[in-house]
Amino acid sequence: MHSRLDIHKVAPQAYRAMAALETYVRNSGLEPGLLKLVKLRASQINGCAFCIDMHTKDARADGETEQRIYALNAWRETPFFTDRERAALAWAEALTLISETRAPDDVYEETRQRFSELELVNLTMAIVAINGWNRICVGFRTIPGAYDPKALRV
Repeated sequence: MHSRLDIHKVAPQAYRAMAALETYVRNSGLEPGLLKLVKLRASQINGCAFCIDMHTKDARADGETEQRIYALNAWRETPFFTDRERAALAWAEALTLISETRAPDDVYEETRQRFSELELVNLTMAIVAINGWNRICVGFRTIPGAYDPKALRV
């Protein structure tokens, strides 16, 4: 496997624009652990190996359990996630698969019960950001494996 191109080198301004959205999300006040779960779940759906590698490493570095990481793709069938996390994961799946789901009202209402309006906007922006990163990394074949969670995170 080889990378198709390096967005940092080819279009640094485009990369900085995505990084600015990521910075907004990171500083939005949403729980870091919840954001990591959402990023990892969307990356699983999108098949983004680089992002799965990155967000799994980040989650572990921040104390996430192996049990919850391994069960994430079957979160509905486990008791390991809070109601708030479940709502966020359902919303992440609905938006990531929007051409199939059309962001159903029941998922929105369940999420709205668990998040304030501002939190729901911030959660949605987090989902938009990770789906963007997934498309960049899959499209340009960003190679997984070298990411170090001790380094600057994006």
